[in-house]
Amino acid sequence: MPPAEVPEYLLRELAPRVLGALARCCGDFTAAEDAVQEALLAAVQAWPMSGIPANPAGWLVRVAQRRLIDEIRSDASRRDRETAVVVDPSSSGGAAERGGSGPCAGDDTVELLMLCAHPCLNPAAAIALTLRAVGGLTTAQIAAAFLVPERTMGQRISRAKQRIRAAGARFEPPEPQDRPQRMHSVLSVVYLMFNEGYVSRSCGLDQPDLAAEAIRIARLLVNSAPADPEAAGLLALLLLTHARRPARTDHAGRLVPLDEQDRRLWDAELIAEGRRLLLAALGAGAAGPYQVQAAIAALHDEGSAAEETDWPQVAALYTLLERMTPSPMVTLNRAVAVGMVAGPQAGLKLLDGLKSLADHHRFHAVRAHLLERLGRLSEARAAFELSAGLTANTAERYYLATQAARLTNGEAAPPGSG
Repeated sequence: MPPAEVPEYLLRELAPRVLGALARCCGDFTAAEDAVQEALLAAVQAWPMSGIPANPAGWLVRVAQRRLIDEIRSDASRRDRETAVVVDPSSSGGAAERGGSGPCAGDDTVELLMLCAHPCLNPAAAIALTLRAVGGLTTAQIAAAFLVPERTMGQRISRAKQRIRAAGARFEPPEPQDRPQRMHSVLSVVYLMFNEGYVSRSCGLDQPDLAAEAIRIARLLVNSAPADPEAAGLLALLLLTHARRPARTDHAGRLVPLDEQDRRLWDAELIAEGRRLLLAALGAGAAGPYQVQAAIAALHDEGSAAEETDWPQVAALYTLLERMTPSPMVTLNRAVAVGMVAGPQAGLKLLDGLKSLADHHRFHAVRAHLLERLGRLSEARAAFELSAGLTANTAERYYLATQAARLTNGEAAPPGSG
């Protein structure tokens, strides 16, 4: 019996394999990506009536090939290239037609991710292109995730493709000496994608679909590059963090800080999987930044109450992370941990050197909490108010404004609370 609709997850899983096979054969990422998008649309229209084919990847490859050849034939200035894009079934495309088995399919996913994370693209463009090419999302879906008009997102994706073409990038493995840096770029794009989904820049607290897509792509990356411990570390970090999502808001959608969350709502299976991945990655050699961040997340996920958090170990890991990847945000997080270990005055001392974050709401939120613990309530209230005015996220703004109002009413937190 034909399915009522085509499962979206199926198309998302097939998209990078089909695009990789086609792009490898024709050498033109932009043309291949357009052809694959048309093939995906054709599948959505045809499969509900005819049924999902026995080899859906092969079906998509064949349709995309026809779309690509038709497009080139319609362009008189490129007629002499027709024969160069007729895909030989015995070439790389065959892997996708056989259902994606063999090393070619896995390698194609990695190369596709690396192309989408090309150095010529800024992070926003790289994330959008990755969601389109590897995630199989439509422009409308990506625009909705980033809360921008579809036309704006379409232009962003189009410019990203133009930059890749202008840079002379082709669908081929980077030189061996360039591969570590390109892999670092891929991990960074997936990390930023997850962060955008975990704390939306405006509406509500998060965009769970976008965060889930980042996790799905991280899984693809780990499966395609199982020997890379930082890829496993990143996936572990995302899982250990995403596991807390059910407890991050109350029934009214209001933000619930970490130390007040009902840990019974956390996803135990995701936490267990994240820990397994982390232990395996740490056993593979020297730890990298994503593994260290995953270790910090694991410490937060341990224990039945926030009071059981091993803050000295968290502070030590942030010190290590600061040496690996110095940044104001890492130092800000270390200030929180130091404040829990050595007292709020020690945390405030670290904040004194973070003038570059003076316009970031998290800086003032951390400062407000530390000031409140010191009993400097009027200063804490002002910091909460300033923080609320600097964030565009509605859930965060409401929480911070509520904290300022609480202090206005003289309801200080108990001494030593986080």
